[in-house]
Amino acid sequence: MILTKKKKIVLILAFIGVVFYYFCLPKKLFDNPTSTVVTSKNNELLGAVIADDGQWRFPELDSVPTKFEHCILQFEDAYFYKHFGFNPVSIGKAMVENIKAKRVVRGGSTLTQQVIRLSRKNKERSYFEKLQELILATRLEFRHSKKEILNLYASHAPYGGNVVGLEMASWRYFGLKPHQLSWAETATLAVLPNAPSLIYPGKNQQKLKIKRNRLLQKLQEEGIIDQITYDLAIEEELPQKPYPLPTVAPHFVQEVTKQHRGKRIKSSVDIHLQKQVNNLVKQHYFRQKQNEVYNMAVLVLDVETRKVVSYVGNSPTDKMHQKDVDNIVAHRSTGSVLKPFLYAQMLQSGDLLPTQLVADVPTEIAGYSPKNFNLTFDGAVPANEALTRSLNIPSVRMLQRYGLEKFREDIKAYHINDINKSADYYGLSLILGGAEASLWDLCKTFAGYAGIVNHYEELKHNYYEREFIEPSFLFEETPSFGEIKKDYTTLDAGSTFLTLNTLLDVNRPYTDQAWKYYDSSQKIAWKTGTSFGNKDAWSIGVTPKYVVGVWIGNSDGEGRPDLTGVGSAAPLMFDVFDVLPKSNWFLEPYEDLIEVAICEKSGFLAKPICSSVTKRVQKSAMRAQSCPYHQQVMVDKLEKFRVNSNCESISNMKSKSWFVLPPLMAYYYQQNNADYRPLPNYRSDCNRLESNLMGFVFPSKSITKVSLTKGEDNQLNPIVLKLTHSNSETKVYWYLNEQFIGITQQYHEQAILPKEGTHIITVIDDFGNELKKVLEVKK
Repeated sequence: MILTKKKKIVLILAFIGVVFYYFCLPKKLFDNPTSTVVTSKNNELLGAVIADDGQWRFPELDSVPTKFEHCILQFEDAYFYKHFGFNPVSIGKAMVENIKAKRVVRGGSTLTQQVIRLSRKNKERSYFEKLQELILATRLEFRHSKKEILNLYASHAPYGGNVVGLEMASWRYFGLKPHQLSWAETATLAVLPNAPSLIYPGKNQQKLKIKRNRLLQKLQEEGIIDQITYDLAIEEELPQKPYPLPTVAPHFVQEVTKQHRGKRIKSSVDIHLQKQVNNLVKQHYFRQKQNEVYNMAVLVLDVETRKVVSYVGNSPTDKMHQKDVDNIVAHRSTGSVLKPFLYAQMLQSGDLLPTQLVADVPTEIAGYSPKNFNLTFDGAVPANEALTRSLNIPSVRMLQRYGLEKFREDIKAYHINDINKSADYYGLSLILGGAEASLWDLCKTFAGYAGIVNHYEELKHNYYEREFIEPSFLFEETPSFGEIKKDYTTLDAGSTFLTLNTLLDVNRPYTDQAWKYYDSSQKIAWKTGTSFGNKDAWSIGVTPKYVVGVWIGNSDGEGRPDLTGVGSAAPLMFDVFDVLPKSNWFLEPYEDLIEVAICEKSGFLAKPICSSVTKRVQKSAMRAQSCPYHQQVMVDKLEKFRVNSNCESISNMKSKSWFVLPPLMAYYYQQNNADYRPLPNYRSDCNRLESNLMGFVFPSKSITKVSLTKGEDNQLNPIVLKLTHSNSETKVYWYLNEQFIGITQQYHEQAILPKEGTHIITVIDDFGNELKKVLEVKK
């Protein structure tokens, strides 16, 4: 068949017309920015953030409530499901009435046409614009189902002011979700988009009521609602004022908005728990406020899923006290919170056993002098007790022995983002709060510890490649721990379990002292921290199921007396655990622990001369040190004096295993341990030269700076020098700047009143042992 030129032109034009028609409708009808909407895992609204253009416009609905569908169709477009984008009958009737009235008194647009008009920003009405809307409406009917078109209308209809869409209008005018509205409330929202600038709640009440009741009457006439429902509906009051949106987790919503602006996000937060934690925070806020402490934060993580289940970024304070600061992500001085991490790493490396004695004596390391919180010394203390009591000096000495650089490299695996400087930058104060971290990262790390132990048994004595992953707040996101491996990546299960077990014994606040004696009490591994100057109070607890982290302080950094981890943050942490489901304790990873003989006194691997106990410890314990504090000594029959073959016959000598600490450790240790017995002195006819018998108590540093003080009589007080000696009968000779100043025996204390300047203190004992210290005196 041969086409004529005219037919070809017609076909070409037809083809162009079809192509134009196909592409005339934009792929995305609405490109307006939308509000960020965050819901709980229970599908309850947690909060929302206004769209970038200042409009409250929620993301498009997935479906429209049945009540609203009935109402809007009866009010706007009764033949919606029968027409194909436009209704010729309605258009004709509208034209006739408008011509007669010589003004627009009736519209003939279908809902589909109204969707097109809304997408075109309500351009000025003209016959040409009407024609375009009609063509686009038919194209829309080709592309979308009727339900989808209805959803588009409900999502973008104007509701007065800066309120757009059914969902936002429902919250604004009734404080409810759309599907929770009554027939009267739904009818009110169905008539509002018809004239949002003229009729809205709070004004024009009579006009609004007439429109609403007319619609309700039509619903009754059409048999959609019965007479009783109609009678009750018309008696309902109209909304008088706007309702505020829910603000159950405002800081959480702001954090979600940073990553998912303009989206509808279903989070992992449990709204019921969130409300309970909000109430607990409110109660604790009023208590802390009395100490002029105004800010706090609580984070609850699910260990198994690493999901956020509760997020309270701040207390219900005011703008003057930085109510908008999110203290969960803010970086603060860690205080003592990092101590368990050092303990765990030292266990794993074999540098430490749980009950091994560590020194707690006056310490100076390269000019740095750590102090315990109570300003006392224990001489020697088991490592696990040093951790549960959060002693500073043993922690610093342990860090020095383990290696600052090594520990800094270890904690890189925890991905604590704010600890990002070199080891030299932090120095040994790293373990006492010299670094900063967020509550988010610290809770993430404790969750990783719990995950290592949980997964060890679940994976049949294997490990995940990644345990210290970022927590998620998305309901549908699945955690990715990486590949399953035979060997651990960061920590082994045995060392981790022993660390968590040790943290069970941290002394609870006074309200929970008797927790061990109740079967119903939950086991919680927890650690507190208090930063220098009492600026930050931390408490973080972990069970196999949950991690609860609490920070309390002032967001502006102001410190307050009595603001401590155990006194301020811990009570709130335990209150939060009380509203969480209880869980059993971790399963002991038997395959990753071994039984060894531990010295009963020192906690080191037992020597044959030690009194020992069998304990289950980490596998790396085989590399640990044997007890350095037990000696085999020879004593007389009464065990009163030490003797040797030069002064006593072998038949009258006894071999005895003796627990002996270095002099300075022994000096403080025996003050807290009445059963400590120093080595007996040599019998007078058996004395011999020994080394390392003396130790200064004061001054303890190589170079010590002191200032002379005055007493009540305005006279200068002397400086009292103190020394400890393993042989109480030995005489010690004191020298100040090479000048002899006195002799002491048994109790080695010497008072001096030196002039301002630098002085050298020298002591020599009967055996020729000598020690020197430098004293810098200022007035």
